Amino acid sequence: MKKLSTTLAGIALGILTIAQPLLADEKPPPGAMALSVVLTKLEQQGFTPIIDVSLDKERWEIEAFKEGEKYELVVDPNSGEILESRKDSE
Repeated sequence: MKKLSTTLAGIALGILTIAQPLLADEKPPPGAMALSVVLTKLEQQGFTPIIDVSLDKERWEIEAFKEGEKYELVVDPNSGEILESRKDSE
């Protein structure tokens, strides 16, 4: 049950976070996976919680934790593949 609530919270956060960029006419490229699917794939790889999602230059920029470390990820919206991953030095 906890995993489901974490997933739903991540999806809700993602939807809220992307609202502003979408209002600025930025949208995922044609053929992009649903954001909920991308977030679920990341959670299955251990990235939880997901705390920020934005769209920049047709790529998802995501901040999430994995094993207690904060990461900044750049994710391909068509495949859900992590293109860049770096620990946040915050």
